[in-house]
Amino acid sequence: MWKKILVTLLLCISICAGFFVAKAQVTFNNTLNHMNRDYDTALKNVDLSGIKVNSDENVVNILIVGNDFREEKYYDASGLTDTMIIATMDKKHKNLKLTSLMRDMLVDIPDHGSNKLNAANSFGGIELLYKTIAQNFNIELDGYVEVGFDAFEKIVNAVGGVEVELTESEASYLNTTNYISKKRFRNVVVGKQKLNGNQALGYCRIRKNGVKTITGLMDDYGRTWRQRTIISGVFSKIKSLSLPQCLELANDILGEYVTTDLTNDAIIGYMKDVIFLGTTEVSQLQIPIGGYFRSSYKGEYSVGDVLILTDGTSSERNLASNAEALNKFIFEYDGKEPFSYGEYTSNDTGASEG
Repeated sequence: MWKKILVTLLLCISICAGFFVAKAQVTFNNTLNHMNRDYDTALKNVDLSGIKVNSDENVVNILIVGNDFREEKYYDASGLTDTMIIATMDKKHKNLKLTSLMRDMLVDIPDHGSNKLNAANSFGGIELLYKTIAQNFNIELDGYVEVGFDAFEKIVNAVGGVEVELTESEASYLNTTNYISKKRFRNVVVGKQKLNGNQALGYCRIRKNGVKTITGLMDDYGRTWRQRTIISGVFSKIKSLSLPQCLELANDILGEYVTTDLTNDAIIGYMKDVIFLGTTEVSQLQIPIGGYFRSSYKGEYSVGDVLILTDGTSSERNLASNAEALNKFIFEYDGKEPFSYGEYTSNDTGASEG
């Protein structure tokens, strides 16, 4: 008798739970519909024939593109892909990973010769950027999300800001330049503090030589490290939110300044997978890795100052080592120890778990 009662009770609970999950999914679908969709240029449709790419059904790679879209009046430099990050969900090793691809890397762009990585989007949009990443680094991507400056600010504000630790040079630079675009927010201090969206955006844009992160990084290495730090902080905040809070957050930030080729079902599926991973730790890397690149000589390339990828033993251009390191990080690294490749470890350049 008690067994029958228990079974009936569990059945009722399951039916009720299923109803609420289904209702939540419908509500969330309506929220996701606010995003701009670009199925015409979906990465799955990009022709990669003749290009060797690595993939794994238990590893999901999403390209995050930061575009310089702003609401500022008379601003006409929109569309610059200053941020290119591969966000990886590694279900094999139960690990989340962020890899920054530095925009000034000299790569081979299909049908356009050698140029900076961020030139690919200017020449042929997301499709050519993906093809360029595939050709130079042998990585298959599962989709992309493009976020503008204003969306970035809204995301940080929606989670209540993100705590960071500023060095003296960072605080001074942010308070005395227009990187924090709204003057009333140019009041950051040295040490740990919570940055709002406008302050966080300014923080992520710093790439001036001499302005160091707490890890000692400068120029574009410091900038990409700051970007990953803020993204990790936002992710940690989102993980702690309830379902209604997540829906409210999504309604606030999705829309005009977020574009993706992912379907609602894919997004919801990935979100469930992240929850099942049971971790908020994010392993970080940036390409090129320390010791496997050099800066170009003055006038060496007509496209300006670039980062030349090498094999770590000579100054000759060689992309193979960085491609191998990236694939090792994405598909093999378990996140338990600092990532290493040859003489390099992730602690060398501040690429660490956060």
